[in-house]
Amino acid sequence: MYKVHFENRFIMISPEPDRLQKYSLFHKFYTTKELYKLIAGFQADSSLHSVNVYGTNITHIWKMFRIYFTEVGAAGGLVRHTSGKYLFIEKKGMLDLPKGHMEPGEKPEACALREVSEECGIIGQYIVKTLNPSYHTYSWEGISYLKKTNWFLMDYDGEMIMEPQVEEGITRVEWLSPEELSSIKSKAWLSLMDLINSSVLKT
Repeated sequence: MYKVHFENRFIMISPEPDRLQKYSLFHKFYTTKELYKLIAGFQADSSLHSVNVYGTNITHIWKMFRIYFTEVGAAGGLVRHTSGKYLFIEKKGMLDLPKGHMEPGEKPEACALREVSEECGIIGQYIVKTLNPSYHTYSWEGISYLKKTNWFLMDYDGEMIMEPQVEEGITRVEWLSPEELSSIKSKAWLSLMDLINSSVLKT
């Protein structure tokens, strides 16, 4: 399955109807034209919280879905301190993880390590394992983009720096324990909560 976030709304692409959660709309894939009409409608109608697009050939559906957008690559890190706490930042009033666009020719791993250092001011973190990527969309100057963010779990044993890098647009840095994570739902992106639920609470 593929879950694509439109801020705090999403489209789920699955081989069969996903009955595990409630959706605003279920849509069986028939034609690419219908799919693109659905995407455009979802972008315009913020009253729709979620749509489940389903069909047996999910590889084809995902390929057609991606063609609708201009694709960009990014990478970021979920940093775990030896104390057991995890590193979070606040950007635009929402809690997030350090991440950023990959530079031409840059590997996702190198990008993730670089972005963590640039946005949080720490050095010495190292990658433990690859996490599931996340997908989200945004529009800029009339173009719809689909961003794939490659995520990596990192370990870090240095100073727990809490000074925000204002030049990076960060207003706050926090180190939170797993027990504290349930309290951040109201001020975190849905995609971040998905990552926390599938990674932090299961590591």
